[in-house]
Amino acid sequence: MFTIEHEFDATVVTLVDEGETPLNEDVTITAFASCVTVEQWDPRTDKVQKITLSMTQITDLVAALDLPEGIYRTVRPGEDLG
Repeated sequence: MFTIEHEFDATVVTLVDEGETPLNEDVTITAFASCVTVEQWDPRTDKVQKITLSMTQITDLVAALDLPEGIYRTVRPGEDLG
């Protein structure tokens, strides 16, 4: 299950683990204009773990989801391959 909320400066997607036990904590993905954050509660440390991805990293991640194993480099518009 997941939820989508549109806030003033971001879109927030929350992923809820409904599978078999052991279940993981919810994952919250917040998309801003300049970056995306991924957060999840870590019961071992009693803290929220957070990573921040640039929009370039998100673009690469989206491309990677549809590619086979290997090493790739995305070419941006106007970028010189030289």
